[in-house]
Amino acid sequence: MLLDQTNKIKNIAAAKIISIFYPNILVCTEHGKCFKLTLSKREKNDSLFWEEMHRIYEASLWVPVGKKYHQLLDEGWLAPDQTYS
Repeated sequence: MLLDQTNKIKNIAAAKIISIFYPNILVCTEHGKCFKLTLSKREKNDSLFWEEMHRIYEASLWVPVGKKYHQLLDEGWLAPDQTYS
């Protein structure tokens, strides 16, 4: 299920990476608000994470970020599966 089919979309913003310099990643939302992403200790120390961030930056892709805590979302644009009983 896509997030735009749930109420969670109100807490998520699409952002484009505008600058990467370790240990910071700056992004701007589609509405022009710019901020530094809040990264976990694990993300800061993960070389694969930084390589992927550079690839996303070079491709000019939009990434989902939480509006309140300015963190990348683990599930991307997909909502977690719900089981129906």
